[in-house]
Amino acid sequence: MSEAFLVSTGAVALAEMGDKTQLLALMLAARYQHRIPIVLGIAVATLANHAIAAAFGGWASTLVSTDVLRWLLALSFFAMAVWMLFPDGASDFQGSKRLGVFGTSLLAFFLVEIGDKSQVATLALAAHYTSFADVVLGTTAGMLIANVPVVYAGEALMRRLPLRLLQRIAAAVFVALGVLALLA
Repeated sequence: MSEAFLVSTGAVALAEMGDKTQLLALMLAARYQHRIPIVLGIAVATLANHAIAAAFGGWASTLVSTDVLRWLLALSFFAMAVWMLFPDGASDFQGSKRLGVFGTSLLAFFLVEIGDKSQVATLALAAHYTSFADVVLGTTAGMLIANVPVVYAGEALMRRLPLRLLQRIAAAVFVALGVLALLA
């Protein structure tokens, strides 16, 4: 596994702790009994959303020097650290019976991810790393790592996790990633 894949996976898995997508996963799991279509909807939506973000990040990397990219990556990690300390609210998306479980999950996750922390992280990571596939697959894996347990364990898991502590740990990791980006 490449560094781009591992960093992308870890960054997004951390960014999603306490994020609105976890609340959306919990709401979908509470509303629908079929877990596999929810997980598949999350996966497909994330692949599509993050592919778009990575393509834009890769394009942006052709416009600026590697030194500027390094600083932008570090600043984006520092911004993510601050953003981690302010949890997102739940989505108001209610879904549709016409779309079914998979379609509702896909559409809801795609829309909720627009401008989300993980999409911003994907853009920054794609601008830094040259491997489009590793970044997209890594960020998608991170999204699934953060959300699949919520789909299956739902309420019990959310009650037991010290969410505020997880957010602080994630923020510290993003600060460390920002420092490492500056030192690279």
